[in-house]
Amino acid sequence: MLRALKALTLGVLALTSTAIQADADHHIVTSIKPLGLLVRAIAPDSVNVTTLVPAGSSPHTYQMRPSQRRALEQADLVVWIGPDMETFLIRMLSGEDFSSRTLTLMADGDPAEHDHDHASHDDHGHHDDHAPDHEPSHHDHGEDHAEHESHDRHSGHDHHDHSHGEDPHTWLDPQLGLAMAEQLRDRLATLPGIDSEQLDRNLARFRIALTGAERRIQQQLIPAREISLFTYHDAFRHFAEHYNLAIAGILTLNPERSPGARHIAEVQEQLRASTQPCLLTEPQFNQQWWRSITEGMDLRFSTWDPLASEIPDTADGYIQFQQSMADAVLACLPE
Repeated sequence: MLRALKALTLGVLALTSTAIQADADHHIVTSIKPLGLLVRAIAPDSVNVTTLVPAGSSPHTYQMRPSQRRALEQADLVVWIGPDMETFLIRMLSGEDFSSRTLTLMADGDPAEHDHDHASHDDHGHHDDHAPDHEPSHHDHGEDHAEHESHDRHSGHDHHDHSHGEDPHTWLDPQLGLAMAEQLRDRLATLPGIDSEQLDRNLARFRIALTGAERRIQQQLIPAREISLFTYHDAFRHFAEHYNLAIAGILTLNPERSPGARHIAEVQEQLRASTQPCLLTEPQFNQQWWRSITEGMDLRFSTWDPLASEIPDTADGYIQFQQSMADAVLACLPE
């Protein structure tokens, strides 16, 4: 009897150890940190999460390191927004090897789309690893791009021109963030050995916390609805529209190029004509740009980070990320 009980105990321990090991062996790679925060909120603590784009870099212009390519090849699941955002991933994720282990959270302009198709984007592969990971000075190239950017603005040919509503920064909207978390739960549940009940509990907890944060932020931002917000590029739209904030102007319609002199002049005129203008700068881009074109104007500056670089990498990180964006807007209010 004692021997049988001992054998049963060892068997249970072995099964438990196997389950724990299965979770620990799961390696999830996300393109940007906000997606990593969503994975942290839903996945068991033992799941390993790696983010590709580091603090201070932009997914629009990022170039992968060889070690990151190896991490992708070894990943159980790769999570990204899609080809309109992380152009540096298009070529690699178009390969057949990734077709069954890639989760695209935005497909053809539709956020949180469950299906994905990378093959149709093969013709964009030339964007991979070509762009510099820094912001050039508009004094060097602004005049050269003025006519080109004006053409992009009216034709909509450039897939980074989000002025026509196809804004890929979908993770900024808390409701779209929740939809992504639900999609992550469904996809993570398909991994062998994962604890599905833990996923459900984590998702339920996240939904409650996010709903509470959303209501709190809604009240906090009521006074900010009278402010005229200006942004570096068209990345703030989802958050602003969700909370009824007004974006009065955008410095550059394409973060991969310097704005033309004509567009800069238009922004300067918009700034002068606005009530309580506030410029939201981003740490991924050169903030001195803003100051050089706004010298002598009466306006406020605030910095927000769409990539959550300073947010703790925890299960509560996405909630803190939402609050950080609200705090950046609140910093625009008159003292």
